[in-house]
Amino acid sequence: MNFWEYLGNRHQQLLTDAYQHASAVFQCMVAATLIGVLLGIVTYRSEWAGNLATTSTSAILTVPSLAMIGLLIPIVGLGVPPTVIALTLYGLLPVVRNAIVGLRGVDPSLVDAANGIGMSRMTRLARVELPLAWPPILTGIRVSTQMLMGIAAIAAYASGPGLGNVIFRGLGSLGSKNAINQVLAGTLGIIVLALLFDAAYVLIGRLTIPRGIRA
Repeated sequence: MNFWEYLGNRHQQLLTDAYQHASAVFQCMVAATLIGVLLGIVTYRSEWAGNLATTSTSAILTVPSLAMIGLLIPIVGLGVPPTVIALTLYGLLPVVRNAIVGLRGVDPSLVDAANGIGMSRMTRLARVELPLAWPPILTGIRVSTQMLMGIAAIAAYASGPGLGNVIFRGLGSLGSKNAINQVLAGTLGIIVLALLFDAAYVLIGRLTIPRGIRA
């Protein structure tokens, strides 16, 4: 059968796999964003601490994804746990780096003005510094999400959820009539999901970033 016939016959399973893929990436990005922004807040005031946070998360990103998941399998088993841990760790670097850059880039005069009207450190952080640092943080989240969309496909190696299962089935049956269709369907599905997520981030940016800051 041709590619379009394959999609018509398997669309229900492909939609299920796409939903699982998107859900895994979304949940891991929420975790990576919370951890990454927190690390940025803790370390941005200190040069060495910021460098340590950036270097540590960079080191994680150098570990091949297949090796990372393979190392996690004996510890947490197959399925969702190694997928979640690996994707969350891989998503940290752009968020941490951009959080540090964004917080350090806040105009010192605005911080002084916030101090001058009696804001506490936490209030100043929540109402002045983080809102001004949000554009670069959002950029880091967008970059991480695009990376995780591709990396999540490797989760099929550990029986994880997502479109990687379709790709692996195709690669494992090369020469059969539907092998190329499976690989193509899984790959295109990931590309479409990545574009949809990026469009959502563009919309979030328009809704959450004041026009003056965007300019």
